[in-house]
Amino acid sequence: MTTSDSTATATTASGALPLPAGSWEIDPFHSAVNFTIRHLGISKVRGRFSEVTAGLVVGGSVETSSVTATVDLASIDTGNKDRDAHVRAPDLLDVERRPTMTFRSTRVIGKEDEWTLEGELTIGDVTKPVTLAVEFGGLQAFPGSPRRHAGFEATGEISRKEYGLDFGAGLLGDVVKIQLDMQFLEPEAAPTEG
Repeated sequence: MTTSDSTATATTASGALPLPAGSWEIDPFHSAVNFTIRHLGISKVRGRFSEVTAGLVVGGSVETSSVTATVDLASIDTGNKDRDAHVRAPDLLDVERRPTMTFRSTRVIGKEDEWTLEGELTIGDVTKPVTLAVEFGGLQAFPGSPRRHAGFEATGEISRKEYGLDFGAGLLGDVVKIQLDMQFLEPEAAPTEG
């Protein structure tokens, strides 16, 4: 059973977070963590991380809503197996020492379908603030599922040097552009008492 449209949503003076309150789970089959980095300053290399866990908690207000995510850095996929193996190596990402990248939101602001997500991104032992521009794609039923899906696209960028990942200077750009395409599953409805 889906949560009814009358379920409370998180609100602020500027508008309402357009989702029912509760803990939303990531739909891993319809979510992706993508990135772009410049190569030799003349073109771009695009890739993705295929393994990510994330959660969205919609509170009684935007101030009590939050997002967390963990990315398995060894799951990098740039479309070239040899390059991916090199990127995982100790002289580059060093996934043995830095197995994950984690994000924890600190503030959610916005209204309607345009939001800003501020938070902390941790890679290895370095944590830095990061801001993501978030577009809310909507809330839709999924055929055969009792739970609706909420879709989001988030974009931002980080500096590799700030995380101690300054390998390949002159070959790879410092700025990594991030694009997240995420779907979250509506909280399961609480059983009703008979």
